[in-house]
Amino acid sequence: MIPARIEVATVEHADDILALIKRAFAAVGEQYGDRSLPPLVETCESFKSRFADEIVLKATLHERLVGAVIGALDGDVCRVGRLVVEPDFQGRGIGRALATEIERHFPEATRFELFTGDRSVETLGLYESLGYRESRRVREGDRLSLVYLEKNRI
Repeated sequence: MIPARIEVATVEHADDILALIKRAFAAVGEQYGDRSLPPLVETCESFKSRFADEIVLKATLHERLVGAVIGALDGDVCRVGRLVVEPDFQGRGIGRALATEIERHFPEATRFELFTGDRSVETLGLYESLGYRESRRVREGDRLSLVYLEKNRI
């Protein structure tokens, strides 16, 4: 595991984080044959607005941005999204560390929910290893099925 530094990001980090999200999701877009996935087309203005109501965490290694995740509280449920790791740093524990840290930022949450594509086998494996369990699948267009996962706070 790489010892990345994880901290709350500010809107000043938005451009860099959004660029990372687009790099990380580029392979997902290719995998599904869909370059119009929401993370790939989100505007900087839209992304910056997230900082008002959501917690954005960033992971850095030697001052280089290598990962990010977003969390938002909806009642007693924390919705986790956009968990990304710089492609060259994937498989080194950064995603796991980010997922664990976003849960710590929401002590009032009784449940955590997230989703990913059905073909994202490695991502599904990561979430399952963190205690998330599939709750449902939703078909999105011709190529994509979203797998929703949830985890109760222990």
